[in-house]
Amino acid sequence: MADDADLRPPDLTYPALCLRFLRFGALAFGGPVAQIAMVRRELVEEERWISSARFNRLLAVMQVLPGPEAHELCVHLGIHAKGRIGGLLAGLGFMLPGFALMLLAAWAYFRFDVDRGLAGAALIGAQAAVVALIARAVHRIGEHVLTDRGLWAIGLAAGSATLLGAPFWIILPVGAVIHALAQGGRRGAAAVLLVVGVVALLFWSLAQGGAGMAAPVGGPPAGEGAWPLLFVSGLKAGLLTFGGAYTAIPFLRQDVVGRGWLGDGTFLDGVALSNVLPAPLIIFATFAGYAVGGFAGALAITAGVFLPAFAFSMIFYDRLEAVVSDPRIRSALDGVAAAVVGLIAATAISLAIGLAGSPHPAASVVIACTALAALYVVKSRYAPPVVLLLAGLAGLGLALI
Repeated sequence: MADDADLRPPDLTYPALCLRFLRFGALAFGGPVAQIAMVRRELVEEERWISSARFNRLLAVMQVLPGPEAHELCVHLGIHAKGRIGGLLAGLGFMLPGFALMLLAAWAYFRFDVDRGLAGAALIGAQAAVVALIARAVHRIGEHVLTDRGLWAIGLAAGSATLLGAPFWIILPVGAVIHALAQGGRRGAAAVLLVVGVVALLFWSLAQGGAGMAAPVGGPPAGEGAWPLLFVSGLKAGLLTFGGAYTAIPFLRQDVVGRGWLGDGTFLDGVALSNVLPAPLIIFATFAGYAVGGFAGALAITAGVFLPAFAFSMIFYDRLEAVVSDPRIRSALDGVAAAVVGLIAATAISLAIGLAGSPHPAASVVIACTALAALYVVKSRYAPPVVLLLAGLAGLGLALI
């Protein structure tokens, strides 16, 4: 096996490097697994930019860090080829096709009132399937994150706390501290903190009247002036996205739906579109940003979401593997990841309950359950877009009956 010292990227110009990753972005169908496999096949197996062993180590690091791992890998490989400017160009090249397509899709959605008439009926069916996609993501992410009883306890407590209305900025740090204490040999202190936190939350929720996570919290009206808040929302999602783009859903939903800027149906339509476009799945944030604040909102929220993915590789390029291998940092990140799984599960439950408010609640539940079963049976990377298409046709069929 060749040593890393014997392997290096070809001597590309900056425009050629950008075009290379632009091509990856234009072909980025099938979600992160397919995207990473494409990059591995061409840059590792065929062109030998780095060794397969080092690529595997980098992938493990990216999966621990927040952010879309396929995009982070592209930034890292761009830096490896042409320095930090190369990393910036590689990252931009990978994300720009999806950003442009989602921007066009969002414009068409609102320009032609796609959510009305027969198209709206098809989208209602797709929304039910998106709930199934999120539920499937909970299982898929959870089986990699919740690897011991302590992490399971953090995940369950985080999900319950979210349903009771606790803000994520309390839940996530507590999850990190609890797991860091447990891994540091202070299991008793971790257990006490977990129990005290749950009891305190229960009393707090009762005092607040039991307000759930979906209750709007109010805020400034949507429009062009909303872009600073949308940038912060995107940055928050980018910093807290552990284990895949679906982990960004609770944070963005809490902001744009929780403030009353968007309804759950429109938000889910954006998630559905992100599953059929060649792009990192987190590009659904662009749709939400456009829906709330037009082009400025779409640009702001997208910049916020992808900024951490650029920053981690560009700032810590030489020390990334060493930083994440620190046991204390890894323990805290594992605790945050477990809490995020709980947040996604709570979001899936809340959205599933919301299906009762659809025009055909019983049919929506049937579509969601059928879609979930199909996602477990069919393992192809094209399963999500095909399931969404079939669910849309089912919704359209209901409208025509």
